[in-house]
Amino acid sequence: MSLPHAILTALLEKPSSGLELTRRFDKSIGYFWSATHQQIYRELGKLESEGFIRALPAEQPARGQKKSYEVLPAGRAELARWTAAAQDPKPLRDTLLLRLRAAAVVGTAGLEVDLRRHLELHRRQLAEYEEIERRDFPPGRDTPEDRLRHLVLRAGIDLETFWTGWLTGALEEVAALSEVPSGDTAGSAGAVDTVGTAD
Repeated sequence: MSLPHAILTALLEKPSSGLELTRRFDKSIGYFWSATHQQIYRELGKLESEGFIRALPAEQPARGQKKSYEVLPAGRAELARWTAAAQDPKPLRDTLLLRLRAAAVVGTAGLEVDLRRHLELHRRQLAEYEEIERRDFPPGRDTPEDRLRHLVLRAGIDLETFWTGWLTGALEEVAALSEVPSGDTAGSAGAVDTVGTAD
C-alpha cells in the first residue's frame, strides 16, 4: 500500500508526468522506496480512477504528449490519513545475516570476499548520502519541509554508518575465526534459542 502514497507525496511536491516520476524514483525517492516504470504507471491509473489525482490539461494538446498529474483534495486527505496511521516496524530480513548464521554450521569459506564487497557498497552509499547532505542541507536551511527531508536523509546516513561499522567488525571476526583450527567452530553451538545462537 506504500507505493501509491509515495507517488502522492512526489506529486504534492511537484506535479509530474509518469516519466518524470520514474526519474525521481531513480534518484531521491528511490533511496528509500523503489518502483519500476510499469509499477508507477499502473498506480497512476489506479489513483486517477479513485479520484486522488487528475491529469493536468495540456497547454497545447499534441499527439503523444506525456500527461502530467496533480493531487486532488481527496488524494491529499488520503495521504494525511496514511501518514497519521499507526504502523508496526517491519522485521529485518537480510540474506547476509542468514548466510552468517549458516556459516556457523558449514564454515566461513568464501564469505570474507562478499563481506568486503558489501562493505565497499555501503561505504559508497554513505559517501553519496553525505555529499547530498553537504549539497542540499547547508547550515541555515531549516524550513519545516527541509528539516523533515533532512531527517529522512539522516536515517540513511545513520543506517549506512551502522553497516560500515558492523561489516568492519564482522570481517575482523571472520578473519580471526579462519585462524581457529577446523572443528573448533562448527557444531559447537548450544541449544539456546536466541537470534545469534543455535536453536
